[in-house]
Amino acid sequence: MENSHLTKLVLEQCKKYGDRPALYHKVDGVWENISWSEMARQIQGVSLALLNEGVNEQDRVGIYSQNRPEWTIADYGIMGVRAITTTIYATSSISDLEYIINDAEINFLFIGGQEQYDKIVKILPDNKHLKKVVVFDPATQIQADARVVYFSDFIAQDALQQHRDAFNSRLEQADEEDIATIIYTSGTTGKPKGVMLTHKNITSQFAILNRLFNLSEKDVELCFLPLSHVYQKSSTYWTQSRGVTVYYCENPKEILDYFQEVRPTYMVGVPRLYEKMYAKIYATLEQAPHLKRKLFDWSVEIGKQYQYKVFKKEPVPFSLKLKHTIARKLVLNKIRQIMGSRLNFFSAGGAPLAAEIEEFFFAAGIFIAQGYGLTETSPVVSCNRPDQFKFGTPGKVVSNCQVKIAEDGEILVKGENVMKGYFRKPELTAEVLSEDGWFHTGDIGYLDEDGFLHITDRKKDIIITAGGKNIAPQPIESHFGKDYYVEQIALIGDKRKYVSALVVPSFEALEEWAKQHKIEYKTHADLINDERVINFYQQRIEELSKHWARYESVKKFTLLPEPFSVEKGEITPTLKLKRRVIEQNYKEEIEAMYAEEDNGI
Repeated sequence: MENSHLTKLVLEQCKKYGDRPALYHKVDGVWENISWSEMARQIQGVSLALLNEGVNEQDRVGIYSQNRPEWTIADYGIMGVRAITTTIYATSSISDLEYIINDAEINFLFIGGQEQYDKIVKILPDNKHLKKVVVFDPATQIQADARVVYFSDFIAQDALQQHRDAFNSRLEQADEEDIATIIYTSGTTGKPKGVMLTHKNITSQFAILNRLFNLSEKDVELCFLPLSHVYQKSSTYWTQSRGVTVYYCENPKEILDYFQEVRPTYMVGVPRLYEKMYAKIYATLEQAPHLKRKLFDWSVEIGKQYQYKVFKKEPVPFSLKLKHTIARKLVLNKIRQIMGSRLNFFSAGGAPLAAEIEEFFFAAGIFIAQGYGLTETSPVVSCNRPDQFKFGTPGKVVSNCQVKIAEDGEILVKGENVMKGYFRKPELTAEVLSEDGWFHTGDIGYLDEDGFLHITDRKKDIIITAGGKNIAPQPIESHFGKDYYVEQIALIGDKRKYVSALVVPSFEALEEWAKQHKIEYKTHADLINDERVINFYQQRIEELSKHWARYESVKKFTLLPEPFSVEKGEITPTLKLKRRVIEQNYKEEIEAMYAEEDNGI
């Protein structure tokens, strides 16, 4: 790529596209846009304001906010003065927030709105590093404090233009080997670690992705996952390098409404999103007449046959074309309409996605490009692509990195995309990054005879039962996640005689079911302790367990009255389970499931 510095690259795009809309966001419920030229003006405003505040090269400047245009603008502005964008999840607890500020020695912090402000004011008076806080949302109620300023005021100061030459000089010297960002891994174990990624780490993937996927200025991205996560962050850098228009989803709970309003052609998501859509569609069918269910299944099967013919570039028989036309009109177009009807392709990562879910959407003409990567690999290591895919796998390794499998099955990665290291943690860096550049992912997997990568599980997550059986929990949990009535599930069984599970019901679905069955309750705790509810879940879990070997099937389970949460440290902001924390928090419930072990098991 001609320009491998992210701020230089986006400013070139801003010149190219001028007054065309670049970013869309909702203001009082109405979509408003920011043009490419206005984005450039604000990016430079951020850079000039940071210079006015005395921000030096390689200083860490934090962003602690939900998705919104100012997040992207501030990010480019920070990198424009060769400082380092340091990300903090908008949902982070006060303790994690304070830890990252102190660990990265953040003097300057951009924040989203009221929720972030209410947390930051609790640590601002006594924090030795934090000197200035800039608030994106003008509706945020802030106390009078010289250290806190609104974003619009920050970039509109009269004194900024005096720093124009200094800005031009910094940007001219900016280099692809500069550290672009420090992303704190949400970490399923221990404290977060700051992953240092250079501009080259990130931009090295653009040329690869451009060859694999057809993306242009005609496309529309829905920015759904947190920008503080490498997956969404790198995706939006890539799409903007192609002139794509970005819409910001500030509230992930409203995603289905956003689909209808935005009608995106591209989006990155986590498997849980697709699992919930799939589960909801099939749950609706459970209540439908037999004939309607048969018609739906027939249409999906015809859709698969048709799409596979097209993929293999085989001639499509007239009879199949005719059937596909009928299936599309009756069923398949309705599936596409749920996602706005314009989708070119989805990207999926972060956890395994079941092949049957991928095939289901594929039948409707929606391609999910499942991939594999980590924060430390910027992130893409492998991905399915429209002309080469194998559902149920995260695809083939991309050409700018290498993969080899260690003797114990661990996946090792080497390439331009591999991080510089963990911020100020040389010992931890040495543990995962060998002297000759091989990064130890901590994931177990293999490459098949066709070159497709398979991930079996996290090395640390493998369950070894008392009988010596090795069980990978993630694929099983993913399989259970397809059920409409299951919101979250955590498998238990390490050093135990059998596998059990902690199950969080999908309460919206369960309440609907309870109403139909005239079950009265006051709280969720009342509901999950009702014998009829327990029996209902028993039947569903037994049915779902049939898919697995006997030693992998769930023998006992406990329903929980509330979901695993980021606040309690039980899941990461990208919904990965923190198993040690969950096992500690639900120690009593787990022990109760093993208190009366059935010798027949």
